[in-house]
Amino acid sequence: MTSNLFWHRQDVPKKARQLLHGHKSFIIWFTGLSGSGKSTIANRLDRALYRESVSTYLLDGDNIRIGLNKDLSFQQKDREENIRRVGEVARLFVDAGIVVLATFVSPYLKDREFVRNLVKESEFLEVYVKCNLETLKSRDPKGLYKRALKGEIKNFTGISDPYEPPVDPEITVDTNVMSPNACVKQIMKYLYRNGYLPKPK
Repeated sequence: MTSNLFWHRQDVPKKARQLLHGHKSFIIWFTGLSGSGKSTIANRLDRALYRESVSTYLLDGDNIRIGLNKDLSFQQKDREENIRRVGEVARLFVDAGIVVLATFVSPYLKDREFVRNLVKESEFLEVYVKCNLETLKSRDPKGLYKRALKGEIKNFTGISDPYEPPVDPEITVDTNVMSPNACVKQIMKYLYRNGYLPKPK
């Protein structure tokens, strides 16, 4: 069916949109177990970037599953499709000159690599939000681990489903010992140091 489809070239290219926004566009992909702090850190980073006049959009795992991907389960095949769809959406945002913050457990290495390969090498930053299982069980803000351990939630990553941690992420933040604000500072420092953002005035 795709043989009858042709990519329509747009008159306004990505570089022009980046110039309009005044910064590069790229994906910051937060991966880690449920409850590790991905959404909290991403939200605070989003606010910090907004204060620096950076055009962003946050794609949150739960929000996407409530809307765009509400037809998908948590079986492996649907998890893969979930990330595939999000990756394609994120690529469109990058083309529009926007910095995308994506917070998804995304447990499989190959799925995260798929998203990385959708954009240029420098346009994908993987942030591993590291947190050990015992800490997560003790925090359990949504009660998900308690329910998963009782067998009430099937295919729960870290309990009944595997999680494949990043091999060589651009950034690792350890929320066993770091506060959300400390994580944001580390990420911002990386973005400035590596030329993703113009130096603050």
